[in-house]
Parts: sequence; structure tokens; C-alpha cells
Amino acid sequence: MLIIPAIDIREGRCVRLIQGRADQEIVFSNDPVEMAKNWEKRGAPWLHVVDLDGAFAGKLKNLDLIKTIVESIKIPVQVGGGIRTMDAVRQLLGAGVARVILGTAAVAQPVLVQQAIEEFGAEKILVAIDARDGWVVVEGWESSVEKTTIELACEVEKLGVERIVLTDIRRDGMLKGPNVEGTHEVALATNLKVIASAGISSLEDILSLKALEPYGVEGAIIGRALYSGMVVLEEALEIAQ
Repeated sequence: MLIIPAIDIREGRCVRLIQGRADQEIVFSNDPVEMAKNWEKRGAPWLHVVDLDGAFAGKLKNLDLIKTIVESIKIPVQVGGGIRTMDAVRQLLGAGVARVILGTAAVAQPVLVQQAIEEFGAEKILVAIDARDGWVVVEGWESSVEKTTIELACEVEKLGVERIVLTDIRRDGMLKGPNVEGTHEVALATNLKVIASAGISSLEDILSLKALEPYGVEGAIIGRALYSGMVVLEEALEIAQ
């Protein structure tokens, strides 16, 4: 199973928002590029970057910084946050990003998801499914839609999506463990490859998700637990492999 450190960018800094709330911010570093280099040096196989400014604005806001991160490391980078046009997808992939993650667009513009996959291939296009109590939320987690996590997962699979990032926002930044049951349900309901996100706070949490590998759970994104030292990246990599 892949262990993927997260770098959430807001106003040029590496931060974490508790449950996605803009007024609940923890700053971990003023230099996201150096943080990216740190995770690469310590063995991370991938990096997960979120343009939080973009997520709230509904458009890319940190393209130059993301490009600098990509150019500064050799491991692949996947990027999400405010990507709602084909132009944004092309800009990111043109900047060397390995995977682009579409969130709100998957709900509001399914045609965009389909078009992106047709142009770049399913390996390059992921969908982020963010949920609160099993219901999908969009637009920087500020709006809810009348659609369950499983309903959206099945819909995007029909569009040609092969891989999703699944986030339980009630657990995001809370360090209270991932939603293992919800992750398992989505994996069982689809043939999608699932990258779990939010709540991981211990090596035991990683083992719980690793047990779901046979069902299609292939990775875990870890943010606050790595930055706080509750999870040591090298130890996480060892048990995940």
C-alpha cells in the first residue's frame, strides 16, 4: 500500500485545516518546496498537493508554486483543489504534475471528467470524493449535495474513472482514525482503486487500511499525523510495504 504525504498550500504556506474549516488552520511550514524535498528524502513514493486557495476560489491559485515543487523533486506529484476547467487540467499536466484530481467538477461537470480522461487517460485523472456523514460535499467542503459517497463513486466509475481519493471530512485533521468502514463500503461497491484520506493518527490505522488492499484500497494520504510526529514516515512505509 502506498503512503502519500500531503502538502496543503494556503497563502504560500504548508498548512492543515481542521475538518476543512478556513478558520481552523495549523501552519506546519512556510516553505512547501522544502517540505516536499523532505518527504522525498525520507522515502515517500508520491506526494499529494492540495491548492487550498484554489479550492475556495474555484480556480487554480498556486500554479507557480506547484510547478516549483514538481521541478524540485523526482517523485510523482498528484494535485487537487479548484480544478474545474480543461485549461487548468492542461496547465497542471503541462507543468509536470503526474495526476490531476477533480472534485467539485465530478459533481457539477461530469462531462469535464470524461473529456479529461479521453484526452489524457484514466491514469492521469483522479476524482476526489469528499463526504460528511456519507453525503458528498463540494466547493472547498462548503456545500453539500444530495448524493451519497457510493452513488458518486458508481457514477464516476461509469465515466471511465479508475482511481479516487476518498475523504471523510469529519475526520480530517482530527487524528481520530480513518473511516475504515466507509472506505470498505465504497471499495466493495465499485471496482475503483481507492486512496483513503483523513483521520490517520497511528500505525494501527495504517494496518487497518492495509487490510482492505484485497478490495482495492491502494493507498493512504497522511497529513497532520506526519507533521505532528504521531506517525513517522519511515515506520509507516515499512508496515505498508
